[in-house]
Amino acid sequence: MERLAEKIMLVWGIKRALLSLLAGGLAVLALPPFNFFAVMFVSMPVLVWLLDGASGNAEAGFIGRLRPAFATGWWFGFGYFTAGLWWLGNALLVDGTGAVWALPLAVFGLPAVLALFYGFAAAFARMIWSDGVGRTAALAAGFGLAEYARGVLFTGFPWNEIGYTAMPVPLMMQSAAVVGLGCMTMLAVFVFSAPALVGTRRGAVPGLLLALALFVSHLGYGWHALDIARPTAAVATDPVIRLVQPAIDQSAKWDSAERERNFARLLELTARPPLTESRRPTYIVWPETALPFLLTDNPGALARIADVLQVGQTLITGAVRVEAGQGGTASRYYNSIYVIDDEGEIIAAADKAHLVPFGEYLPFESWFGRIGLAPLAETFGGFSAAEHRSMLTLPGGITALPLICYEAIFPDMAQIGGSSGDLMLNVTNDAWYGMTPGPYQHLRQAQLRAVERRTPLVRAANNGISAVIDSEGRFVAAMALGEQGILDVDLPRARDKFFVQKNTSHYFWLLFAVLVFFGGGARMGNWRHAD
Repeated sequence: MERLAEKIMLVWGIKRALLSLLAGGLAVLALPPFNFFAVMFVSMPVLVWLLDGASGNAEAGFIGRLRPAFATGWWFGFGYFTAGLWWLGNALLVDGTGAVWALPLAVFGLPAVLALFYGFAAAFARMIWSDGVGRTAALAAGFGLAEYARGVLFTGFPWNEIGYTAMPVPLMMQSAAVVGLGCMTMLAVFVFSAPALVGTRRGAVPGLLLALALFVSHLGYGWHALDIARPTAAVATDPVIRLVQPAIDQSAKWDSAERERNFARLLELTARPPLTESRRPTYIVWPETALPFLLTDNPGALARIADVLQVGQTLITGAVRVEAGQGGTASRYYNSIYVIDDEGEIIAAADKAHLVPFGEYLPFESWFGRIGLAPLAETFGGFSAAEHRSMLTLPGGITALPLICYEAIFPDMAQIGGSSGDLMLNVTNDAWYGMTPGPYQHLRQAQLRAVERRTPLVRAANNGISAVIDSEGRFVAAMALGEQGILDVDLPRARDKFFVQKNTSHYFWLLFAVLVFFGGGARMGNWRHAD
């Protein structure tokens, strides 16, 4: 192990870049749909050893000394994000997008930008680098700060945050309910980096014991949390939710020749007999933008919906909502959720607040528009963001927290005023990404929101993956990617939320400070030893 560590430390030039790239790409195997988290015990130690050898010229100044570490982290991030996000390019291949020329920007350009955050993480860690366990603490702090920045800067894009690699199954997700995703990222980097200590010996025993204790505690708490919150049998008064997954190809979704057929498919799936021992569904959920037209353009649609709903049933559907412009201003379009009762009346609605850059709106429109870019949702010229968020109150008094599409990847959006309601309602359309890892990764992030908030999550997707998830992250039922059909599921009950943290940011900054203090203290010790 020492010989291997030494060889990796001494690698330089293109070989160092390629090894960093490979280590980052390898880490993606810890993400869905692979979920092989053990690979991180290889990927992260390699990164540590590469950073051991990434010392710049002492005469090159502050930036020059950090440049090799930044480059190492950037190549690691480029491998991680390219291997983990290549499927985004699939959206540009959908018929009618007219943006195939931008495929390299999606597949390589976005990863190149996101990799800057990991370059920063490596450079930050290198500033307080040491020879022993302090350097794994420094790397953990660096990644924590970088992932925090990635989640908030430029509207945020925390997709595939490193912490997810340590949470492939519900047993390994429960700690997130206590400390939050940011802390899980830092703890994951610290634990996964521990084998690097064997290669350099110094601090190996205490470092490995601490990492082992953290990992065992992580598993132990997961077992305890699942054991005390075992699934309970449904009773006759529990509402039944029907998830409708129409599996409509994205290229046909807004095709004028296919809209009637698509709407008829949704109605037919809604009208099917109950699947759960003759208990008919109380709530029927259609996916994001399920209505293949504007309701204002099809006044008979609500009547047709009322015809298939039985007395007491409620439809919850994704739809495009339009507000007519006034005083010569253009109309505004919103990606919304409608709640429709059995008489065809819209009784509640919620608009999407966090839009997808380049997907639902064009940032810096005047500049990007000049080079030919347009949002993928250009059917309506792009969407507007909701001015405020609010709960949906369903008939029967159940409150639902709306999460439209990728709003589910943001931990802070899984609550409004500290509450997540009786259930979280996630409608999405992952048909843009076909049969790729993208829908699986999206589902995993939504699954963790249920754990963090101890609130059941109901997820209806156009082409996968529709699921009902309980408040511990266990799948009550799910439908396969690409499958067309329905699921009738008893709504899981929300658990006692007494121990759910409304805000875990104080834990994040406390752990960050501890890691920096530990890493910086170890470096100071090295300086004193050198003197």
